[in-house]
Amino acid sequence: MALKMDLNTIIEQMETGEQDTALTALQTYNKEMNQCFTFSREEEQDREEEKLRQHLGELVLSFLNRELQPSCQLACLETVRILSRDKHCLDPFISRSAMSTLARYAGIAVAGTATPANSKPVEGQVEGEGGEGEQAEEVSSELVKEASPPSENPDQEVIVEALKSICNILLHNETGQVVAADLQLIKGVAERLKQCHDPTWNHEVRFFDLRLTFLLTALRVDIRAQLAQELHGISLLGNQLDATLGLCWPDTLETARAGLEGVPPEELPPLSREQTEVAMEILKILFNITFDTTRRKVDEEEAAEYRHLGAILRHCLMSHADGEERTEEFHSHTVNLLGNLPLPCLDVLLMPKVQQGSIEYMGVNMDAVNMLLEFMEKRLDRGHKLKETLLPSLNLLTESGRIHRETRKFLRSKVLPPLRDVKNRPEVGNALRNKLVRLMTHIDTDVKNCAAEFLFVLCKESVSRFIKYTGYGNAAGLLAARGLLRGGRDSGIYSEDEDSETEEYREAKAHINPITGVVEEDQPNPMEGMTEEQKEYEAMKLVNMFDKLSRTNVIQPMQLGMDGKMREMTPEDLHKLTHNPLFQPEEPADSDNEDEA
Repeated sequence: MALKMDLNTIIEQMETGEQDTALTALQTYNKEMNQCFTFSREEEQDREEEKLRQHLGELVLSFLNRELQPSCQLACLETVRILSRDKHCLDPFISRSAMSTLARYAGIAVAGTATPANSKPVEGQVEGEGGEGEQAEEVSSELVKEASPPSENPDQEVIVEALKSICNILLHNETGQVVAADLQLIKGVAERLKQCHDPTWNHEVRFFDLRLTFLLTALRVDIRAQLAQELHGISLLGNQLDATLGLCWPDTLETARAGLEGVPPEELPPLSREQTEVAMEILKILFNITFDTTRRKVDEEEAAEYRHLGAILRHCLMSHADGEERTEEFHSHTVNLLGNLPLPCLDVLLMPKVQQGSIEYMGVNMDAVNMLLEFMEKRLDRGHKLKETLLPSLNLLTESGRIHRETRKFLRSKVLPPLRDVKNRPEVGNALRNKLVRLMTHIDTDVKNCAAEFLFVLCKESVSRFIKYTGYGNAAGLLAARGLLRGGRDSGIYSEDEDSETEEYREAKAHINPITGVVEEDQPNPMEGMTEEQKEYEAMKLVNMFDKLSRTNVIQPMQLGMDGKMREMTPEDLHKLTHNPLFQPEEPADSDNEDEA
């Protein structure tokens, strides 16, 4: 009841219209409610308080449309921020006029869309709807100078509070999202993002500009496309990321930390907390606006932009934040975005020159690829939410290996080194190969398929090599899906490779069970000592058991078709087997071997 009385008292003081009285009341309310993030609606009293909060929101907005002293502006916007946390109390804030007022205080209002500071609804006109001139006027990208805080001395606390309020509204309300799109807020915030080298703006303004941009692009597909195309978002945000990390470019598509040129990546100081926060917001926005890039062709100009961005992302991958947990989160956003880049543009990961301390393979700098592999294995070892945490890095390594010969050979040397252990099953052990083979029978289909695809690419999509490293039993799922159960090679184009057979493998090859992928002890022959009639009787008995289970739909017998894919066995097929149970169709010759390209 005390809060209800407090709200009534605050509302009464607001209704006096006196700035000083309202300021005192709002400051008291803001102090008490600053840490309140949940609002109950269960009791009648709660619903009454909800109505009071909505009324308070209306009064605060009416104040914001007046000429106010800075301290009163700030108090009003702090109250809006607190009230906008309650998704059921947003009605006062989602009209066009209310959103326009908040955009004006945030400094992102756009000419032709903003409602003037002292405007009031015309009689007979619904508040928030455009007037006659507004209907005809074309939206312009020019910022409203007269409605924004003075640029020479902007009150950045006011800007931040307004930005936070808009973010809350967008997060909780679809109507607010539509109004934000209609008011072209993305144009206003993009205009300020262009000032990435301007020291005027503090960290909080920069961060919440980006948080607002992230929400707009996450929630509105049209804004996503507008930022990417009309507002040149890749270049805009790439420059923002460049400035945030403090980069310089000693050579084409090679980055370094300004003032620390020539320092090896592992010796660079960690990024500050503020740098990391801003960089991660940028990476999330770029992920949103590049989500469809791999599904369409990009022209030469776009490819150049993506390569430039890829070089910055390589620097992100090789950088560290303050603390291991924050570093992993930073790298996670980087990997997610790298997965959106057009595949031919991933060559920038290999472009830096080999330096002292670099990992070199075939004359190429493999630092970034090795970092991706370590990141992937770390996620794999953790085993938590593999679909969300592991697949982005695993997919990225798969596609990089498919398109870049040096990357594939390096990954193969790390994941599938020459096979020496022929005593243990491929899924048994702690080597990276063993861990990935275990995933090939994972309960999640996406995880299972992705792990199999990665190993298949490292085997140059050669069936015999794939079976050699994983065992036929583990490989069967991917081979069945590809129609390769009869062997052969898929359609990928791969370079020649050296013979990877070790002496140990060559000696044991004839005794390896292809199903399990290991040498097994000789098992006693269960048919030893049987006459031919007894063998035929047991075979018939087995066929009849299969037939019975099939007819009752307990199982569905399958057989391998000539196209290499599994097909259902009909009763007629089973009947044929009873007459020739040991018949096997002749297999096509498999010309694949370890030396083949």
